[in-house]
Amino acid sequence: MTALARYSDVHRLTAADIGRAATLALHDELELAPKPGLVSFIDSGSHADMDAHTFMRSLFALRHYFVQIAALGEAHAPFDALERCGIAAEARMLAATGGINTHRGAIFTLGLLCASAGALASDGQALTPATLRAALHRHWGDALHARSRRVSMLPGGIAARRYGLRSASEEAALGFPVLFDIAVPALDAAVKRGLNSQRARLETLFSIMASLDDSNLAHRGGLAGLQHAQHAARGYLDRGGAGADDRFEAAWSLHRDFVARRLSPGGAADTLAAACWMRRVCTRLA
Repeated sequence: MTALARYSDVHRLTAADIGRAATLALHDELELAPKPGLVSFIDSGSHADMDAHTFMRSLFALRHYFVQIAALGEAHAPFDALERCGIAAEARMLAATGGINTHRGAIFTLGLLCASAGALASDGQALTPATLRAALHRHWGDALHARSRRVSMLPGGIAARRYGLRSASEEAALGFPVLFDIAVPALDAAVKRGLNSQRARLETLFSIMASLDDSNLAHRGGLAGLQHAQHAARGYLDRGGAGADDRFEAAWSLHRDFVARRLSPGGAADTLAAACWMRRVCTRLA
């Protein structure tokens, strides 16, 4: 899979390798199209305030952050140091985009994963999904559980609390179950089935959408919007998914439906990027 080529088969990963893989994984997500409701190089999806150029400015602003937080992981830094690094990165993102939130979720999710990878590299351990998840729990699990109990005033956190959904903080405290138990196996299985890069990522995105409590969807469309998206994703997969969607007509139809409803599965997009990153850095993914 050329677009998801790995570093880990070549040499032991450095913080620079880990961080660069994160930036490339966000580009993997951005370039995917069709992609229901989400920004791509084709169009802006359900968003009137951003486009692919906005995302590229954000990526450029964040490229050093992922290296920095991987280095903090190498040093086994405490969680508050990771959090300060993430807050500074978010400020740079907002400055680059004119105040538009393009990658707040990715700063959190991919940042934690890069730190975990840095810790493993420092300890001389192989990077696999299992070791990454264990490192996250071992080094920062208690802090993540404490963070998950905070009251978030961000739109996603408010929506999660209003509708009784699992927030992004709770997902992290649990060790990102949708990422590790659904997204990574789905991407791995799609590749092993012979799907090309675009189809494998699309299949993975729908697998995530079918399961994730995506507070971005709930914020924009309420509980009904989230349930509609989950039902649509399950239906797409039940009809054969990306492997059976010869000209992506079904996926484009769902994209138009999501745009009409102003739905945008941003949490699923972040999780897809994290799965793409893991495929780049892990040693036991084909």
